[in-house]
Amino acid sequence: MLTVATARRLDLAGLRWTPAPGDRFVLPDRGMDEEVFVISDMTVEVHRFPNATVIGFNGTTEWAMDSVEQHEALWLPAEHQLRELLGGLFRALRRDGDGWAVVLALPDAETGPREHVVIAASAEEAYGLALVDVLEDVASRV
Repeated sequence: MLTVATARRLDLAGLRWTPAPGDRFVLPDRGMDEEVFVISDMTVEVHRFPNATVIGFNGTTEWAMDSVEQHEALWLPAEHQLRELLGGLFRALRRDGDGWAVVLALPDAETGPREHVVIAASAEEAYGLALVDVLEDVASRV
């Protein structure tokens, strides 16, 4: 699973989230960073209102929380979502010792595509860190 630290970096780098069933998220800075929630039509639903998107907790009587605004939640994208977001830049996922390496082909106007490799303990973490690199690179060019 993607770490909260990497999810924060993705958020700060500009990754936007449209909540959908199956998405995982945490409510950071509430002493619950380790509590992962999953959006489901039965217990955690997304409610779209004209001026806010709210994540509602249904049937959670033990909580003093019925809902939170989307901006209070931190998305933990899954491996397939991260791979999809990398799109055509993604070239390979391979074992690298005890970890995983994600290989990207990043565009370079002067030399053509250049290989970029990110290594992490899990595949999801490697995908997430690779996407952080891409987002930060794009932001630095604007």
